[in-house]
Amino acid sequence: MRIHIIQHVAFEGPGAIAEWARERGHSISVTEQFRRGQLPPVDDFDFLVIMGGPMTANDEAKFDWLAGEKQLIAEALREEKAILGVCLGAQLLAQALGARVYSNREKEIGWFPVRLTLAAERSKLFSGLPARMTVLHWHGETFDLPQGAVHLAETNLCRNQAFELDGRALGLQFHLEVQPQGLERLIENSVADLAPAPAVQTAAEIRVMAHLAQSLRPTLYTILDRLSAAAS
Repeated sequence: MRIHIIQHVAFEGPGAIAEWARERGHSISVTEQFRRGQLPPVDDFDFLVIMGGPMTANDEAKFDWLAGEKQLIAEALREEKAILGVCLGAQLLAQALGARVYSNREKEIGWFPVRLTLAAERSKLFSGLPARMTVLHWHGETFDLPQGAVHLAETNLCRNQAFELDGRALGLQFHLEVQPQGLERLIENSVADLAPAPAVQTAAEIRVMAHLAQSLRPTLYTILDRLSAAAS
């Protein structure tokens, strides 16, 4: 299977997603938006992965490449490709599906639990997953649930943490893919985000919980296997 990854900044890479792809024998291509990389035609991939970044889905005036990326996401949806959006990627996916993206009432940065919804138990991508998982959050934005999407996960401060559409498109506001080295790069490059707030951990608190990344790998792999089956 052909996987294409859109990476917005150098310090938010695919992490364990790329490791999964290599282990499964899938091919990987990457567009590095921070290097003004070229987006591929929609026919050149089976599975589109859209990573995170410090910009927002509404920042087209600052980042002119966002318009082309949104167009590619919309084309991938029409062509029924498998799609995974992570953090900013989830917001872009939600926006491509007609949903609003806006500031959340509180930032969530650090390791906090998400709860799966009752609908997740019957979903194509989340059925059988742990009902409660401690995951990495790093966001100040949120989105409305797209029309027709299944609401999969929530927290007290941010209701729409995950959604799926037809078992082939998935938006994750949180990070399952982060690995310790990538987490360190994220902390180093985003230290300004760590101003004290109710749901913002310190760098030390985030680092001391970095071991949780490894425990999330089986969940991530299950989700990716199910998405790749939808692309077959």
